[in-house]
Amino acid sequence: MTTVGIATGAGRETGQACAGRLADMVDVLLLVDRDEAAVAAFAKDLSGHGRRAAAEPFVGDAADRDDAARLAGRIGELGTLRAVVHAENVAPEEADWRGMLRADYLAAAQLAEALRPLATAGTAFVYLASVSPLIAHVEPDPAVAAVLDDPLQEDFLDRVRDAVGPAIEDPAWAYPWATYGVHRFVRAEAVRLGPVGARACSLSPGAIDTPQTRFEMARHASVRELVERTPLGRTGRNEEVAAVAAFLLSDEASFVTGVDIVVDGGLCASLRDD
Repeated sequence: MTTVGIATGAGRETGQACAGRLADMVDVLLLVDRDEAAVAAFAKDLSGHGRRAAAEPFVGDAADRDDAARLAGRIGELGTLRAVVHAENVAPEEADWRGMLRADYLAAAQLAEALRPLATAGTAFVYLASVSPLIAHVEPDPAVAAVLDDPLQEDFLDRVRDAVGPAIEDPAWAYPWATYGVHRFVRAEAVRLGPVGARACSLSPGAIDTPQTRFEMARHASVRELVERTPLGRTGRNEEVAAVAAFLLSDEASFVTGVDIVVDGGLCASLRDD
């Protein structure tokens, strides 16, 4: 039977690194991104390197209900869903607070809603999040947590703003809330998927060497300080994130579900008493 994998955010470095690992695990790999030119070029490049999977670009937005439904339909045409790595996101400088919550949390929830019916024994999902909520010590009270746990309501963004307060309108603060939502979401999703033998985890990178990280380091002393306080003394590489994602998607991680895995070079450990 044909196995199908999905890599979202496949027009960017982290998504591409994860897709590269996934390309050796499935028969057909759908590369999802909103940037048609970028994802088409990457699909062509990936197909030219003799990988196991046939790479197919899919232009769409995981946060859009119709696009997610189209994606689910395409999987149904191709075969059995085996692995999903959701790496689509935006950084605080790229969107306002609504765009941040939509891209970095709602997209994960919407994608899961569309793909959940396709999950079978052995299907695995990895949702990329961030160490940001761990560093910011995001710990909502039960009322706020209840709002976060219902992300597909039409008025979700307004309800989050009312629950958290006006501070969330700062994208730099919206980002830890969005990725904290992913942390909570995978715990609930693991419970939903368990009866069919499927799994879901989140993966939280620390400071990874990307153009966005370099931009933030140049602008913000606080970001440079985080890198300096990383015990390994450097930023991480996209390939290091992708390697952990590949493990979580593999059969070797068949008893790992409902947890967040931190890939941060020890940063959170160094900040534990702050």
